[in-house]
Amino acid sequence: MLFDWTATAALGSVQDLQPQTPLTLTGEGLWVCLVSSGKCTASVALSGPSPAGSALILPPQSVPAGHLILCRSPLCLAPEGECHLLCIQLTGQAASQLLANLTELPFLARGETCPAAAELMGRLAAETGDRRSRARSQLAFALLCELSGADSAAPALPPLVAEAIEDIRANYAGLYGVEELSERLGVSKSHLVRTFTAAVGTSPGRYLTTVRIEAAMRLLLHREYTLDVIASLCGFSGANYLCRVFKKETGQSPAQWRAMAGQSAKPGLSPQESLREQELYV
Repeated sequence: MLFDWTATAALGSVQDLQPQTPLTLTGEGLWVCLVSSGKCTASVALSGPSPAGSALILPPQSVPAGHLILCRSPLCLAPEGECHLLCIQLTGQAASQLLANLTELPFLARGETCPAAAELMGRLAAETGDRRSRARSQLAFALLCELSGADSAAPALPPLVAEAIEDIRANYAGLYGVEELSERLGVSKSHLVRTFTAAVGTSPGRYLTTVRIEAAMRLLLHREYTLDVIASLCGFSGANYLCRVFKKETGQSPAQWRAMAGQSAKPGLSPQESLREQELYV
């Protein structure tokens, strides 16, 4: 074989759902869910072996019919009354690239901005035979190409909130807290907390903690760093404090989470984390 189609795009699984209770989609790759009727709530869980990277983790989003949900796992879906969902799991390099470029999770796409997506998802769901066939890989790649032009249906963030998120993402290891963040942005702490919470659904302090936990997850996956080193790279005062916060946020200790995640994913370090690593050891 001169070219492996599945290395670029492949179909993982198909779930045609009319859920009565909340459910969680798991597994590697990109989940694409079409809300064909009714309405559901979508959210992404913090815990699990697939850290969120640099994407903004949105509060639970209500998704009406005609919209698509793009996300990594674990993706939590809760029906709001009767609804129908077609969920397609895509793997391969193209799926990973699209997932890495998502600016927010879950990413809600307006159906009219990718009009062929529903048809392609239906054709993938109707395909029979080998899931690793060339035909399925071609359909999966075509779907990813169609989704690449999708526009977000989530409301735009206020400039102050967008700037705060950018600052937190870039400087989470060195930020002392919301007071310092508000000073850097030139606003009062109360104004920042009020504006940020209204737009994102969580306070800037809690968002900072979430970003630090995500960074700790990436380091736990990547190498056998000591907890003291991970705490230093992620902005925690020490290993004991990291363990307390990690347990509170994920329900597991860092050691338990590392053992669960195993070698299932090995994402590269971000430029900021690589720089911090060099400063720590050089």
